[in-house]
Amino acid sequence: MDMNTKDYLAYLVNEIHTAVVATVDDEGLPVTAAIDMMDSDGNGLYFLTAKGKGFYDRLKKRGFLALTAIKGETTMTSVAVSIRGKVRELGYEAISMLFEKNPYMREIYPTEESMHALTVFHIYEGSGEWFDLSKKPIERASFTFGGAERKTEGYFITDACIGCRSCVPVCPQQCICVDSVPLVIDQAHCLHCGNCMEVCPVSAVEKR
Repeated sequence: MDMNTKDYLAYLVNEIHTAVVATVDDEGLPVTAAIDMMDSDGNGLYFLTAKGKGFYDRLKKRGFLALTAIKGETTMTSVAVSIRGKVRELGYEAISMLFEKNPYMREIYPTEESMHALTVFHIYEGSGEWFDLSKKPIERASFTFGGAERKTEGYFITDACIGCRSCVPVCPQQCICVDSVPLVIDQAHCLHCGNCMEVCPVSAVEKR
């Protein structure tokens, strides 16, 4: 089944749910926290936090985060979704919607009074990557939402390629197509290991 941005975000919320989120402190150093992603739509992701937490302060000061969420029994059965993007506070008004979709939150904040410590955040613009190690070969896809600019990343073989095929045996996923010159890397299955660039005798592979 072909997946789009909405599918990737929904998978993160419904199939994985808990993500490790990184923010930056006042010294410019990274801080991580485990945060539940509680809802998604075509416009991004929604989560909540308590206003008394350091996590809340970092979100307000920086307006940006990065996260990775993984599902799988072992490394070779794992699917990972990574996102980096801009966040904004939506406030308390959206709490009831997230509590309805995540009823376990009632066990943590059982009363209306206790719920007033919470506020909702929206990841409204960003880019992401889907990485599925359970597939053979591995499956990789990138996506954006909220109007974020799509940036091309990975390794690409340029017109300087002489067709020597030195890169083919060192590719761990055998994702280099040799049907034409220059050879072509299948981006959907590339590990981004860089072996092809290291062995190319004419420096025809570039990292973008």
